[in-house]
Amino acid sequence: MNGSHRNDERPRGRVVVGVSGSLGSLAALHRAVAEARRTGAEVIPVLAWEPPGGELGYRRSPCPPLLAAVRDTAEQRLRDALDAAFAGADPGVPMHPLVVRGETGPALVQTADRPGDLLVVGRSGGPLRRRLRRSVTDYCTRKAGCSVLAVARPELQQDLETLHRRIHWHLPVGPAPELVRAKG
Repeated sequence: MNGSHRNDERPRGRVVVGVSGSLGSLAALHRAVAEARRTGAEVIPVLAWEPPGGELGYRRSPCPPLLAAVRDTAEQRLRDALDAAFAGADPGVPMHPLVVRGETGPALVQTADRPGDLLVVGRSGGPLRRRLRRSVTDYCTRKAGCSVLAVARPELQQDLETLHRRIHWHLPVGPAPELVRAKG
């Protein structure tokens, strides 16, 4: 097989990945790209958005200029997330970013609508956050008609959340006392 023939082939599958710009979604995006490289698939990064106040609120008080501004902001957020993930470099796989109006879980499941698709999602925050908001990961694993890969939260995200909690509760944030004693 020569190189030019390979470039003319269509990707064998799709890897759909939820992207919000969070560290967890960027980890999921990197994993999606790795899976696409491994299988020769294309990557479809999806950012879902809703009007302020949700769909019901928008139906009660429609404002097309506001809706257009929110959609433009969502498109910019997706571009910014892709730039942050790859620092402007080519990820090396075909990529077709998509901005979808709707709740995140349903938008991802509707986009990953082919049996051969792989849906990649990042794990959301800790137990408290999952109690306050519906888990996108849980929704996708229950409702998707394709394989779903849930990517663990990056260690850096866990460290930042720990630091945030310590600051919030006015606890010391420096190195652990046993580390300070060991150096001295």
